[in-house]
Amino acid sequence: MSGTPTNGASLALGRGRAAAGRLPGLAVRRLLLAALVGLTTLAGAGLMAQVLWLDGFTPLRVAILALFTLTFAWIAVGFWTALAGCLLLLADRDPLTLKRRPRVADEARLPITRHTVLAMPIHNESPEQVIAALAATAESLIATGEARHFTLFVLSDTTDPAIAAAEAQAIAGLQACLEGRLTLHYRRRDSNAGRKAGNLAEFCRRWGAAFDFLVVLDADSRLAGETVLGLVRALQARPRVALIQTVPLPVRQVTLFGRLSQFAASLYAPMLAAGQGAWQGDAANYWGHNAILRLHAFMDHAGLPRLPGRPPLGGEILSHDFVEAALLRRAGWEVELETRLPGSFEEMPGNLLDYARRDRRWTQGNLQHLRLLGAPGLHAMSRLHFLLGAMAFVSSLLWLAILLAGSLDAALLAQREPAYFTAGEQLFPLWPRARPELITALLALTASLLLLPKGLGLLLALGRRAAAYGGRVRLVAGALLEAVAAILLAPIMMAFHSAFVLGVLTGTNVDWGAQPREGRAVPWRAALRHAAPFALLGALWVALVQWQAPLLLAWLAPVWVGLLLAPLLVRVSGSHRAAAWLDRLGLLRTPESRTHVGLLEARRDLNDGDAAEAETAALRPTPPECPGEMPTQSLHKEPR
Repeated sequence: MSGTPTNGASLALGRGRAAAGRLPGLAVRRLLLAALVGLTTLAGAGLMAQVLWLDGFTPLRVAILALFTLTFAWIAVGFWTALAGCLLLLADRDPLTLKRRPRVADEARLPITRHTVLAMPIHNESPEQVIAALAATAESLIATGEARHFTLFVLSDTTDPAIAAAEAQAIAGLQACLEGRLTLHYRRRDSNAGRKAGNLAEFCRRWGAAFDFLVVLDADSRLAGETVLGLVRALQARPRVALIQTVPLPVRQVTLFGRLSQFAASLYAPMLAAGQGAWQGDAANYWGHNAILRLHAFMDHAGLPRLPGRPPLGGEILSHDFVEAALLRRAGWEVELETRLPGSFEEMPGNLLDYARRDRRWTQGNLQHLRLLGAPGLHAMSRLHFLLGAMAFVSSLLWLAILLAGSLDAALLAQREPAYFTAGEQLFPLWPRARPELITALLALTASLLLLPKGLGLLLALGRRAAAYGGRVRLVAGALLEAVAAILLAPIMMAFHSAFVLGVLTGTNVDWGAQPREGRAVPWRAALRHAAPFALLGALWVALVQWQAPLLLAWLAPVWVGLLLAPLLVRVSGSHRAAAWLDRLGLLRTPESRTHVGLLEARRDLNDGDAAEAETAALRPTPPECPGEMPTQSLHKEPR
């Protein structure tokens, strides 16, 4: 395979200098973020230290301060990232180049000259959903007039015989419908070795040399044709870049939880992604789908090894995407987050339980990454991605530990007799003095870091696209509803994530199967089975705090209210009726559902002739192989 060699420190240095010219001030951006996060964390930790300092530090209070500092730093990264994104969007600047005209606008004039494969790995997925998503992307790509440069490949490692049979027939029908317009191939392997990463690697070794670029799709991915063209043109125009990740937004949600999540992503994700792109620069992350890869770079440098030891922290690398991006960056290739290409969508779990099940898998995968923090040769940003990814779940356990330790400290303090005289010759007593002004300041600072990003996203939408959300009143009402829901659901997700982290650390492995993508209702039995323990523990906690430290109860209300209501909230999260009622009021609507109607419609429409042909179609044979090497990389020694 042709391509620029990508090994060696000198090459990495040369690429870094080139990136500095195209992405001006990148080092300064990163240093500025680090400084702002550090100062914010120092301010928060200083306030917490003063709050805790009553009559000296105990080991328990030192532990509380340490846990709080870690959690506060995590919150500060999100806040400053959101603020940077807000400023960039207000100034209409490209997050990567900081120019007013985005690169994708200049690249749009380039002719398509490379052969690109759109690959969709699937495993025990609903054939109907797979075909609907793939057909939507295919028809949109055909409409651009450039489909001759593309090939579709469905990569199945389905293990259920009934699903496999239905899957093959559905693919055969779609092949017949696309005949003469866009080539679609189907390959099924018998094993699920390596899961999705192994599925893609097997494809690369058998057919990878036949293509220049690879667009990775999930079973629920939908990409607009113009978005696919924009990705290809961008990779053509950026020879140092091996991977470009888009910002997929959740769509087609029909439950209350799904509509809330879809609304939040539409409102806040573009701002957060712009901020991320600004400081990640040429060392962005990969989210595993809705992205384009330079195939020869990916095959040369992203073959995944097994981690030593047994699962859950050893064995196959589950969250492969972060590691593949890190390996590409280690080899000197650049990885970018492109936020100026709309038309990238995905579906998501429609209720809180299915969402938590997906997070359970991600928890294990991200905790595996902590083992790679010391891997030789990795870029500092790749190590940061590993750390931040793990903190997305570990922070919940830290938060829970802070709450429990703080409650214990308050209870111990309530039981202790105050010491009015601490020196032998003291004339006047030392009266215990509360510091409500410090507590208020700390709560205000924490609330600002958590809630201001939502306010910034709302302000951006009010100023630029309020009509697309149903008008200013409906937009504000929807944002308030989503904020209240986020506050209520946060303690429940804290409990789930804490249990997941503890489960992984104690050796519990996870089944990495197909995830539920449809909007399912949650029966009361399931809601009670999974959430009643949280409500019971919350009630016990409230009773103990009320007994030992009643003044603390009001401060903890944002946490215990959500826990006590956990079964009800889990049940309501899958409600179709509530989502439909809010839709009739014009609330939680998003502009994406209107601007990409054809792409996001529920299913493809076939005329009678096409439908009859699809039902009797025979599956086309796989094409002749065009093999290439994809060596397994080492994460324990420097690459050659």
